[in-house]
Amino acid sequence: MTTPIHPATRVGHVHLKVSDLDRAIGFYSGVLGFEVTQRYGAQAAFLSAGGYHHHIGLNTWESLGGTRPAPGTVGLYHSAFLYPDRKALANALKRLAEAGYPLTGASDHGVSEALYLDDPDGNGVELYWDRPEADWPRDEKGGLMMVTRRLDLGKLLAEAD
Repeated sequence: MTTPIHPATRVGHVHLKVSDLDRAIGFYSGVLGFEVTQRYGAQAAFLSAGGYHHHIGLNTWESLGGTRPAPGTVGLYHSAFLYPDRKALANALKRLAEAGYPLTGASDHGVSEALYLDDPDGNGVELYWDRPEADWPRDEKGGLMMVTRRLDLGKLLAEAD
């Protein structure tokens, strides 16, 4: 039996190969609202929320002008960004709506509510908030019972500022 990873371990950042750096920055900063913390000319940039050094790295080192991955190939399914509460997720939905940016899905998973979309390079993105752990659905033995139900976007958007 192996020793489990330390329970305080977290995903620190995601670093994506993109085909057009300015277009990717336009999405992650202009649409989603992450702040550019550092830029390496026309080849790379780092973005964050709340002043952290970076949550997202973007580069064109191997992908400048590249095409989206073909369906049926392996790779990143999506990166997920955890919002602190439902209101913050509602404000993210409002930003997307104001930018005319399309969703690919929206789900209530019982433990969380999530918005799904693709960035300009076809990388999947999940924006979500977690319900308090005490509210997570469980079976009679206490096991987690995640679900996938339709998320009411109108009700979510009504909570935005």
